[in-house]
Amino acid sequence: MTYRAPVEQISFILNRVVAFAQLAQTERFAEATPEMVEAILTEAGRLANEVIAPVNRNGDLEPARLENGSLRSSPGFAEAFRALAEGGWIGIAASPEHGGMGLPQALNMAVNEMVASGCLALQLNPMLTQGQIEALEHHGSAELRELYLPKLISGEWSGTMNLTEPGAGSDVGALTTRAEPDGDGTYRVTGQKIFITWGDSDVTANVCHLVLARLPGSPAGTRGISLFMVPKYLPDAEGQPGAANSLRTVSLEHKLGIHGSPTCVMSFEGARGWLVGQENKGMAAMFTMMNAARLGVGVQGVAQAEAALQKATAYAAERVQMGPIIQHPDVRRMLAESRAEVFAARAICLACAVALDMARATGGADWAARAALLTPIAKAHGTDVGSRVADIALQVHGGMGYIEETGAAQYLRDVRITQIYEGTNGIQAMDLVGRKLADDGAAAMALLDEILDGAKAAQSSQPAMAHQLWQATEFLRETTLELLAKPLPDRFAGAAPYLSAFARLLGAHFHLRAAVADGSACLARIYFSRVLARNTADLAIALVGGADLDALEDGLLAGRMAG
Repeated sequence: MTYRAPVEQISFILNRVVAFAQLAQTERFAEATPEMVEAILTEAGRLANEVIAPVNRNGDLEPARLENGSLRSSPGFAEAFRALAEGGWIGIAASPEHGGMGLPQALNMAVNEMVASGCLALQLNPMLTQGQIEALEHHGSAELRELYLPKLISGEWSGTMNLTEPGAGSDVGALTTRAEPDGDGTYRVTGQKIFITWGDSDVTANVCHLVLARLPGSPAGTRGISLFMVPKYLPDAEGQPGAANSLRTVSLEHKLGIHGSPTCVMSFEGARGWLVGQENKGMAAMFTMMNAARLGVGVQGVAQAEAALQKATAYAAERVQMGPIIQHPDVRRMLAESRAEVFAARAICLACAVALDMARATGGADWAARAALLTPIAKAHGTDVGSRVADIALQVHGGMGYIEETGAAQYLRDVRITQIYEGTNGIQAMDLVGRKLADDGAAAMALLDEILDGAKAAQSSQPAMAHQLWQATEFLRETTLELLAKPLPDRFAGAAPYLSAFARLLGAHFHLRAAVADGSACLARIYFSRVLARNTADLAIALVGGADLDALEDGLLAGRMAG
């Protein structure tokens, strides 16, 4: 069974569920007509099916490797990447000023999903490049933009993000990489970075590293961090890769999955770099890239769920055990719940992207607040669904799923990292109940009001689900108000179940919209009866607080008995 891009479902969600059409009514995205969108989705689907998906297994079986200090990518990766680059897919949402298409991020995310379903290990390369493009568009000097953006948008060069160090992971403020002014407007960057995705590449002519480092005398913590562009090869007078910079790939990590994506340990040894943005404002610039990447990672979770579910469904239709196992009630339950969850997670990610686009097109503060609220939900829930569905897909295969030759296990191994990188899902949940509710819940309440309006509008055509959605929305509203009254540590203790419950409510909202739009409620009923029903338990747990966790001795956590 080979992957088939779900163009029809993505198009339906954009057109009938998340109100993508409003973007074409803005001056910025006037070119995003239905005809153009359909053409792009169709061609991207063909590319994912015929060019990207065929190299996925190569990446797993023949990982990227270092030979004499040079990277060698998995077989077929270079050719597949060139097809992506030459088709203009990397620059879909980039500014036309430097060669991009200037189309909505929502359309870019739809394309990225199909490419990531085809081969996640390869898709990580353009995804990070897209994040770097956005960071440079917002924070780079005119000179940096003129030099780097055309090459990044065309796919001639690729981009990375260098945050993590051996002693500074989620605590970015603990980093020790330093940057010394060189007296000519450039800086010498020295330090080691780990977990650098596609930190080296043989599919592009240059690798452009965005590196967080400290200037001499800078404040401690995150307030004293600056951002630098440090290319693998120094651009010459014509803007082409010239002399090698003073950096190297020390080693590649041996990972659970995404074997075709080289995860590098990078050493910067007085490497020449250029300041991006202002001194000591590096985190603001890097967060531009990270926020784009967080939504992108949520989409990766959906992508792997889709591909794994397709494989499982095809296997269940073919596997005969007292009849095709797709007719067995428990197998049918696993497949149905998974399909309902994938639909909901996809809609959440695309709704987040539409909010980002509307904020950019209109400058509206309400749209910006909506996008900020949805970003941690999209990242965490999309990747939770990805891992859960990939696990279920393996279960559907039974013992054959545990055998590597079937390929079912690869999806589970590959998707697992998405719950960790670009900010673990626990951090996303704390961001939601902390920073994203810091407006006294105003953005959350506005979204809940919109969900209630949707429930009211559906009363005549889908009364039972409309009533259930209304009840679930009010329950979440009450829980949110109670959570806001708690001290931050108690909020953090219940953050993860709260995020899950919020995401499920959004999923029900989008399923109900879909049911009203096409008159078919079969999948929505599965979601309401078997998925949304879990909110009662999660919202109760969200309000427990952290006293019981604090009272638990570390020894008990380690398995020792008290006393």
